Amino acid sequence: MSEVVIQVEKLSKVYRLGTIGTGYLLQDLQRWWTTTVRKQQDPFFQLPDAQSPNAAQSQALWALQDINFEVKQGEVWGIIGSNGAGKSTLLKIVSRIIRPSAGFVRGRGKVSSLLEVGTGFHSELSGRENIYLSGYILGMSKAEIRTKFDEIVAFSGVEKFLDTPVKRYSSGMYVRLAFAVAAHLEPDILIIDEVLAVGDAEFQKKCLGKMKEVAHSEGRTILFVSHSMAAITSLCDHGLWLQHGKVKAQGEVTHVVNKYLINNQQFKTKQSWESLSEAPGNDKIRFKSVELIPHLLQPDAPLDIRTPLTLKFQFWNFSDDILISTHFVLYSYGGECIFDVPSTATVFQKGLVSGECTIPGSFLNDGSYYISLFVVKDTSISLYDYEECISFDLEDYRSDIKWYGKWLGAVRPLLPFQLQQIE
Repeated sequence: MSEVVIQVEKLSKVYRLGTIGTGYLLQDLQRWWTTTVRKQQDPFFQLPDAQSPNAAQSQALWALQDINFEVKQGEVWGIIGSNGAGKSTLLKIVSRIIRPSAGFVRGRGKVSSLLEVGTGFHSELSGRENIYLSGYILGMSKAEIRTKFDEIVAFSGVEKFLDTPVKRYSSGMYVRLAFAVAAHLEPDILIIDEVLAVGDAEFQKKCLGKMKEVAHSEGRTILFVSHSMAAITSLCDHGLWLQHGKVKAQGEVTHVVNKYLINNQQFKTKQSWESLSEAPGNDKIRFKSVELIPHLLQPDAPLDIRTPLTLKFQFWNFSDDILISTHFVLYSYGGECIFDVPSTATVFQKGLVSGECTIPGSFLNDGSYYISLFVVKDTSISLYDYEECISFDLEDYRSDIKWYGKWLGAVRPLLPFQLQQIE
């Protein structure tokens, strides 16, 4: 049975908003002595009751509240949540950078934290000197740095500029060298915060490959924060979802990620009206219903790029012998038109008209979209434009692809494409 290397119990962190000082020098000195030297609670700031109905209006901000989990040796945990959920605060407490307001963290083994790429770099020093400086600050000995020096340089890809001051590096070169140093640490526990937000596509691939090697080949324990759900799912076996400083879910990583994605997807996928007076339209056309139906691969799965989507709608037509077609127009939320698909023009009598169209799975790229329906007479005259009647999000899915940067393009179809050996 694996040994528990990180134990977090009833962990809370509260920050005081507004003025920091007490307004009196003697009290400020007393606070410094009590909190910094004696490591006790601030005598001038009482920990508020988080359950109090007035907690939201108090001068306290609960960054973390009653966090409990255990990490065993060799496990890789992905920590997810929206901005401000408390992810970075949790990593800083586990890394012993800040102290909790309540609860405790117990750890076993050497801990190295990569919370900010470029820790320990000095702009006036060369790349070679910064490798030694940053490596030492991150916990490596001079002998370890010397042993791994060539490997670090090769990983960074900045060999030609090794003796150039880093202040002349581009931001990409700086990031490459900084992560290369951090990637060659050998701690028992590695804590990483958002390293995938930097670097180009090629370097992101190298970073993820190195992290996977450290996690699965060398058996290190890793806490990994990222907004890339594809990277979290690929690298991690356990997940922890934080929301407003509280644990929303924890457990097997795919289950946690799916719950998080479903919670954060924005939907306006169904609208209907029984009364003509309330229905959108005019004296020629009024919509009765519009609905987007996802064909989910599993009942509890989020909408992702593999999910086929069927648009169904009905509208009342108030004219006889009229040639009607409907345009199904899909937009990204950036305003870009992805496609405009017209229906076959058909002659209709007064009454209810229905339409249906399916977007196949593995066609759209990930992102946020909305649908507009334009009803047209004689293929040229607008009867009614129902704009932004449906909105939805599609999440990414990479399967066995090892790169997790942004996939280019508005669409992402699966087309026949093969390579073959001819000689």
